[in-house]
Amino acid sequence: MEVLMGDLVLTQFEVNPVLSSLLDHGIEVTALHNHFFFEEPRLYYLHVHAHGEAMNLARALKPALDLIGNVPPVVAGLKTVPPVALPTVSPFDTAALNKIVGFEGETLGVVYKFTIGRDDLHLREMGAAINARMGLNSWAAFAGSDADTQVAGDIAMRESEVNAVLKALRSHDLNVVAIHNHMLGTQPPVIFLHYWGRGPASKLAAGFRAALDVLGK
Repeated sequence: MEVLMGDLVLTQFEVNPVLSSLLDHGIEVTALHNHFFFEEPRLYYLHVHAHGEAMNLARALKPALDLIGNVPPVVAGLKTVPPVALPTVSPFDTAALNKIVGFEGETLGVVYKFTIGRDDLHLREMGAAINARMGLNSWAAFAGSDADTQVAGDIAMRESEVNAVLKALRSHDLNVVAIHNHMLGTQPPVIFLHYWGRGPASKLAAGFRAALDVLGK
């Protein structure tokens, strides 16, 4: 049994295609972050981890490596998309979104937002309870319209939940933006994942719900 650990240097357009390839071939993703400011093109560092026989690990890794340098911006679908036109009032079918997510959101101007705490985790830091209002939560903020929405959000995860959440998000075409921590020294450790997506509001809400469904398992 061998251990694979590594770091892939990716452009922002390569991150999610490479991430999906790794997950599809049984390689875990443990971190996504930047090393620099102001660079062009933007570069991200994706950490990988796996166990197995060396040649099998190499074969599993190769499809992701083959994508590096071969994901044009048009395929990634980020530079060619016009901005979402924001109305003056929330245009969403909020009842439908609430039903999909399983929680009631709140209207904040033209944004409709869900904030869901991790009541199954009982964290304290220096005696203070770390709860949803302190940032121990998963959220999704929708802007646009039912037909054309952008969503941005954050998922609070135990370490064992990270790759299941990644698979849930990517299976619904949600882009992973960052994987990092917000707090030090908590037990259990909590990892936070930032994501972004664009499409019909119902599809994006279903992706958020799919990520929530693997939490606490």
